[in-house]
Amino acid sequence: MLLPGMDGTGQLFLDFVEFLPESIETVIVEYPTERFLSYAELDEFVRAACPVSTPFILLAESFSTPLAINHAASNPPNLIGLILCTGFATSPVQTWQRFLCSVFAPLIFRLPLPALAAKLWLVGPDAPSSLLKAVKTAIRLVRPAVLIARLRAVLACDARQQLTQVMVPVLYFQARQDRLVSASCLVELQRIMPQMKVTVLDGPHLLIQRRPQIVAEVVAEFAQRLP
Repeated sequence: MLLPGMDGTGQLFLDFVEFLPESIETVIVEYPTERFLSYAELDEFVRAACPVSTPFILLAESFSTPLAINHAASNPPNLIGLILCTGFATSPVQTWQRFLCSVFAPLIFRLPLPALAAKLWLVGPDAPSSLLKAVKTAIRLVRPAVLIARLRAVLACDARQQLTQVMVPVLYFQARQDRLVSASCLVELQRIMPQMKVTVLDGPHLLIQRRPQIVAEVVAEFAQRLP
């Protein structure tokens, strides 16, 4: 089960899914684009999509990682693994920077995403034009008010206590050139869960989109080793 990033559309997972083995069936959870739902409310979407009788792995990207941690902490039936990609258990922005992000959120999301900003913060300076177009399209599908509220939810999140209650194996992907989620987020996760497996890859924040094949290979290997 794949939980998307800030856009919530799930469209940015399509290339990654193509590289997964045919033996791995995927379900992409899509969030509403016209209305904001809190992490607690989005959890209902996850529960509704969870397989009833077959084992599954929960893979969450960025915005969805606190949601995935919260859900995994409830020990849902048939969950056998958790994968967090460029994610966090608590706000990746701290102190005065968190306040500024909250204040300027309306300005950030009410204007079209500039290509320079997308390359700097999301896809990397050498990203192909096709990916840049896909990212901008996915963001345009979501109402600015929804994106603003999701950013503020990220700034206020704290799933550290729930992480201590996760009983399944956890894999974390860190992007070396991530400009949005710093290495300190991984340090905090490892402090709470030192047994967590970590894979570090060259790439920007949207690591799954820039390195879909190698991420798929690591995910497949992780899945094969689960009971």
